[in-house]
Amino acid sequence: MTRLSEEEIAAALARVPNWKRDGDDIKRMVVLKNFREALSFVVHVGCLAEKANHHPDIEIHYKSVLLTLSTHDANGLTEKDFKLAEQIEQIL
Repeated sequence: MTRLSEEEIAAALARVPNWKRDGDDIKRMVVLKNFREALSFVVHVGCLAEKANHHPDIEIHYKSVLLTLSTHDANGLTEKDFKLAEQIEQIL
């Protein structure tokens, strides 16, 4: 997969306004009602990730979940990252 240009990244970020760029990553913090909902959300994200064969880094802190996406093979952001971010937004 081809790494996106700065212009393409800016356009893609407009599609997922809750995600923030952090260097070669995009990140999203999600705060849920409790630990059980956070865990359920992570399982759902995991299913999406498996289907896309693209896996985010996931940190769980009680009811907060931090998701980080980047395409390691491309050493940066690709369309794959933004497509998965869009799918994650749909389940929220």
